[in-house]
Amino acid sequence: MTGAGEIRLDGRVAVVTGAGQGIGRATALALAAAGASVVVNDIDAGAAEAVAGEIGQRAVPCVAAIGTAEAADACLAAALERFGRLDALVCNAGILRDRVLWNTSDADFDAVIATHLRGSFTCARAAARHWREAGHGGRLILMSSIAGQRGNFGQTSYAAAKAGIAAMARTWSMELARAGVTVNAVVPTALTSMTATIPALTELSERAARGEALDDSVRQTMGIGGPEDVAPLIVYLASEASAGITGQCIGIGGDRLSLWAHPVEAAHEISKGGWRADGIAEALGGTLAGSLQSVGIEMN
Repeated sequence: MTGAGEIRLDGRVAVVTGAGQGIGRATALALAAAGASVVVNDIDAGAAEAVAGEIGQRAVPCVAAIGTAEAADACLAAALERFGRLDALVCNAGILRDRVLWNTSDADFDAVIATHLRGSFTCARAAARHWREAGHGGRLILMSSIAGQRGNFGQTSYAAAKAGIAAMARTWSMELARAGVTVNAVVPTALTSMTATIPALTELSERAARGEALDDSVRQTMGIGGPEDVAPLIVYLASEASAGITGQCIGIGGDRLSLWAHPVEAAHEISKGGWRADGIAEALGGTLAGSLQSVGIEMN
């Protein structure tokens, strides 16, 4: 069962970027259901207005293409002008341009990095400056991905952006701690129109779009559900209940909630005076071989 439960956000104001569909839409609706007022950002004016209309008086659309400082400022201004404050920022806007390395164009790479990575940076910077001046703290919620944690075939730009977002969450959690701002990255696994373009998820995405129920092997073993399964985590992270949680990468999908480990040194060897190439070959093929790391997304 999904939902906000007993957690309430009455009197709080949130900005959700990319809220016209998918996880962003589900998040905006869940935040509003918990009592928050919401700035609904999207590049698609019709989509932003439709979601704001579903919420009603406690929502305002903000049409802007996330990535630039101007778009970030517009989202912040919409919150302050309409509702007088900002308590939570959900950096959700994103696009896919899936290609293997040798088929990835400069334009495709730049578009993904601009929306995901630079967009999270510009929006977070605007919010951080506001919260430091306002003095009442805040909740910064970023969207990473399993691809950013593990890598994924055909997702050069997306994986790079999402890995960068996880690193920024850890960094900003330290930088903004004194301002009373928590910073966390959500690692969602949800079937949306974006995932429908990924061959491995096309069939599941089509089933979800038809309203078919997903069995336990999908929801639990694979940890995949719909956008509505991700939203409760964001409601929690936007609330006072999450005050002690910061600098984390938290996964959610279907029935599965998880914590992702930070990168750590898996093993090491010492060679007094430094290493020669043949010594490195011997170590990586011998004593350190058992600590070599796997890559790629594993749904288990």
